[in-house]
Amino acid sequence: MIERSLKSLAAALAGKEISSVELTQTYLDRIARLNPDINAYITVAPEKSLAQAKAADARIAAGQTTALTGIPLAQKDIFCAQGWRTTCGSKMLDNFVSPYDATVIERLNTAGAVILGKTNMDEFAMGSSNETSYFGAVKNPWDRDRVSGGSSGGSAAAVAARLAPAATATDTGGSIRQPAALCGLTGLKPTYGVVSRYGMIAYASSLDQGGPMARSAEDCALLLDAMAGFDPRDSTSLERPADDYLRDLERPLAGLRIGLPKEFFGEGCDAAVMASIEAAIAEYRKLGAETVEVSLPNMKLSVPAYYVIAPAEASSNLSRYDGVRYGYRAPEYADLNDMYAKTRAQGFGDEVKRRILIGTYVLSHGYYDAYYLQAQRIRRLIADDFRTAFKQCDVIMGPTSPTTAFKLGEKIDDPVQMYLFDIFTLGVNLAGLPGMSVPCGLVDGLPVGLQLIGDYFSEARLLNVAHRYQQATDWHLRRPAGLD
Repeated sequence: MIERSLKSLAAALAGKEISSVELTQTYLDRIARLNPDINAYITVAPEKSLAQAKAADARIAAGQTTALTGIPLAQKDIFCAQGWRTTCGSKMLDNFVSPYDATVIERLNTAGAVILGKTNMDEFAMGSSNETSYFGAVKNPWDRDRVSGGSSGGSAAAVAARLAPAATATDTGGSIRQPAALCGLTGLKPTYGVVSRYGMIAYASSLDQGGPMARSAEDCALLLDAMAGFDPRDSTSLERPADDYLRDLERPLAGLRIGLPKEFFGEGCDAAVMASIEAAIAEYRKLGAETVEVSLPNMKLSVPAYYVIAPAEASSNLSRYDGVRYGYRAPEYADLNDMYAKTRAQGFGDEVKRRILIGTYVLSHGYYDAYYLQAQRIRRLIADDFRTAFKQCDVIMGPTSPTTAFKLGEKIDDPVQMYLFDIFTLGVNLAGLPGMSVPCGLVDGLPVGLQLIGDYFSEARLLNVAHRYQQATDWHLRRPAGLD
């Protein structure tokens, strides 16, 4: 059962081949056995999961089903879930139990999905390796000495290790696509505003976006169908007709124009990784697509622009964690200001403090114009570059990450090197575009991800492009060894 797709699992549940309780228990047993080593989950509550599964079985028996009824899913610990401990990977929220559901959780609950547990993540989604979590680093199931990617590394490791058939995740600068690439999965970051951010603990509000992570494009389409939609509680949610993300999956790729940005195919990417990318593009040519060279001249500025804008928004969003209303409070303090200072000093990790300080600095008097406004201007230039490129092509392709998964501890003490690891993904978030990563090869036994970037609201087309490639290859079916 653990190798089946979401569609196959739904058929097994509908045909009474297995019950949701039995399926959920299968995954809970694997989590109990393998999670102590991989550290993909922060919180597991078997009694809650099995209660949901029992309710799903009742719905199935009554014929009241959707495509996800009875399917157990992993939920990134950035999404509030009523009655569940929701930590965002931080000591600051170690004892926080959410009194309400995020819209994503609410929609999946309505669809009848089962919550298997809350997955580990970089603290407040700040990181590229899942090493900044207060609950310890997540290990890559392909090589337990290497990172799983961040910030959604727990979700990626859970799906790759078959501790869940699929998972929710979030992407602020590549945090769905990059872990998907490092763990051999398919991950989709939708257009900004397609998935509600209500109840998704904020890092950088103009960049954060929730999305699905699974083994195949078809599974991602099924998840996104349930997750997406207008939400009046989120002021950035887009009010537009509901989309059917499965509608174009089988569409032929003949005539598809693939844009290859020269900035993605120069220096900065490992040669073996690039060889896998080139092989994937050659496969697309066999499927009837044609390639054109495009340019994204301002992409090289995405790292500095992102690391001004995101910390600026984080410094504002994280000001609410002060020890007064909820979360961690320092045990000893002299007065109110001392409580604020000690609570934040003790409750936040080093990377979160670093980004708060950077953000406070760039927003301060005398530096706002020089840094923050300049970064916003660069953001507009990057979006304009993409707009120009999409006049020449339907989808843009390139590497998701410059290398395969690096060793645990290798970059953690060098923030600049860690930030540069996101060089290929940041521009998509700055422009608000949809992007995907799909498995396209192995280098020394480690997965490589091919990044697909589409124009606004082209998720169905991206899923089609990914799905047709996965019908012609088997990289998405490969699994880590030693996890039976």
